[in-house]
Amino acid sequence: MRLTPAELARYSRQMRLPEVGADGQQRLRDASVLVVGAGGLGSPVATYLAAAGVGRIGLVDFDTVEVSNLHRQPLYTLADAGRLKVDVAAERLAALNPHVAVEAHPVRLGASNAAALVARYDVVADGTDTFETRYLVNDACVLAGRPNAYASVGQFSGQAAVFAAALPDGRRGPCYRCVFPEPPPAGAVPSCAEGGVLGVLPGLLGTIQAAEALKLILGVGQPLAGRLLLVDARSMEFTTLHVDRDPACPVCGDSPAIRSLTDSAASCGPSLPMPPIPEMTVTELKTLIDSGERPFILDVREPDEYEGANLEGALIPLGELPARVGELEAHRGDAVLVVHCRLGGRSAKAVEFLHAQGFTNAVNLAGGIHAWSDEIDPSLAKV
Repeated sequence: MRLTPAELARYSRQMRLPEVGADGQQRLRDASVLVVGAGGLGSPVATYLAAAGVGRIGLVDFDTVEVSNLHRQPLYTLADAGRLKVDVAAERLAALNPHVAVEAHPVRLGASNAAALVARYDVVADGTDTFETRYLVNDACVLAGRPNAYASVGQFSGQAAVFAAALPDGRRGPCYRCVFPEPPPAGAVPSCAEGGVLGVLPGLLGTIQAAEALKLILGVGQPLAGRLLLVDARSMEFTTLHVDRDPACPVCGDSPAIRSLTDSAASCGPSLPMPPIPEMTVTELKTLIDSGERPFILDVREPDEYEGANLEGALIPLGELPARVGELEAHRGDAVLVVHCRLGGRSAKAVEFLHAQGFTNAVNLAGGIHAWSDEIDPSLAKV
């Protein structure tokens, strides 16, 4: 099907590029991109792909819009809080460009669905924020033969690359595992919720991702295959590192050991079972408080989060806990020491640390302050 007059008018400035033209614009319309994660990176990626005329865009995300997202995810507004991101994004992108088809996948990407989803699209743009999912996306792309336009951000810096891309000589470039064979130790890299992120940074890296996806579809320029782009927003310096495919890589190497997907994708070998972190639900905590047996509550978020909303507990940010653990000595013998954060991730790390220090009465508040807001007190801000 030829481009319509409306499409010709919409894309006229882009089609004036000799490397694009009518044939290139047709390739864009016939192409498809799967955007994994509709958050800080996914917002600009999906927006610019839709604006450029990529014919079919898939969005994978199970999360809902939160007020804390809005400083870095301009695809959403305050009125969207509580709605599924993929639903809102599909509406916005359809309004931006009715000539593209947007497919919403409101699911958590896992071993059971990643292979089928990735295989349905020509290019994948990985905008996820956990190492487990990045390894899963990488493996799915390698196994399906799909290029992965990758980026990640944190605080003031970010990185971008194109993994598992077809090279001119017929080989494929390095994959994510070639560059990052093992995930960092737990807690070594703070999430955006823990370490913060400059709001414009995901926009900067997300547009780079979109540009790489468009280059892959059009077959122009030099994609970031075999290169890792490092971005420092504080100095506005861009550094390119050349990376090679690892012949011993477990998924794309000469003798791959990974031939199917697993939900423990971040592990490169068998792992020992970890002891479960003891938890308490927000309902159980509320029952304790109402009975007059208020336990000692430890908040391991940052001061600005505590200022926004808290459960009237003691504040010791997770990063300061090792140096300040002595402040909890009086509560070592308490019946229960409830540790909480925003969602339960940081507090789980804190409980693991406290147990190693002999605080066997420490328990994690499942779901953190978000769960308290959802189930106990809706007036409490989710910060």
